[in-house]
Amino acid sequence: MVKARDLRSDDLRHLAAIAETGRLTTAARAMGVDHSTVSRRLHALEDALGIRIISRSDDGWMLTDAGRDLLEHAREVQRSVESVAQYASGVEPGSVSGMVRITAAEGFGTVFVVPAVGRVQREHPDLSVELVTGSRELGLQANSFDIAITPGRRPATRLHLERLCEYDSDFYGSDDYFARHGNPATLADLQDHRLVYFIDALQKIRELDLAEVVETADLAFSSTSIFAQLAAVRGGTGIGLLSKFMAGTVDGIRPVDATVTLPRVPVSMVMRREAIHRPAIAAIREALHREVLDRRDELVWMPNDRSTTGTTVSG
Repeated sequence: MVKARDLRSDDLRHLAAIAETGRLTTAARAMGVDHSTVSRRLHALEDALGIRIISRSDDGWMLTDAGRDLLEHAREVQRSVESVAQYASGVEPGSVSGMVRITAAEGFGTVFVVPAVGRVQREHPDLSVELVTGSRELGLQANSFDIAITPGRRPATRLHLERLCEYDSDFYGSDDYFARHGNPATLADLQDHRLVYFIDALQKIRELDLAEVVETADLAFSSTSIFAQLAAVRGGTGIGLLSKFMAGTVDGIRPVDATVTLPRVPVSMVMRREAIHRPAIAAIREALHREVLDRRDELVWMPNDRSTTGTTVSG
């Protein structure tokens, strides 16, 4: 029989921390200890209870069925400790604090994640956020993020995944480029123009495979950075295949005259199931959904726009 005197409440707090993050180092930072202490206290809790509560997997540290059964009790202990600390510090109940790490594509992260996070941080100044960006397909190892924003087809994962939004794209050029080389009026005309896009070997959003749209694409400039591509298009280097929301961030470029209907790209949000209700995660999750909803006209073509969306390419 397990006796209460054999249990340490701090060990339950370590359980709550590892459940929310899946990472020993992050859990340790939250608890103010080193990662070896977290590991040692979790093993001590397992010994005291006589059950296995955590296990290692490809997605980081995961709770066993028994660990999930204990999790709400662990969270109650953590909430009680936090409430006492807030009371003693004069902090308003319900405030959000801690560290959240987000991974996102460079453009989407800058244009949508940053302002959403900023709104949360204005309301909760004790919240810290790390944003990791990149143009490559983002790995979904749960020990590397709290929230992952991933474009393209739904990734295969055991983590919690939900649709965040979707966006449209088109071919864009600068007024200077069109004046010098002409504005393509048909899809076939695009074959005669130099293009700007991602480095093919590193581009994983296959809904927008340039080779499937322009069979003999002549890449004048390619980069892993969407901001470098925007600069190249604006500078007249070539015609770029750009998302509507990124093209809208710069002046001096506009869609080509050719009617090119491209697939709409879905964007998903991925989180650890155990961390969904963590106050900091919940606040940012809600803010991201509100951000894309309020700014949907920047993401997709509206009925009065010059273009329409579809699932095929035409010209």
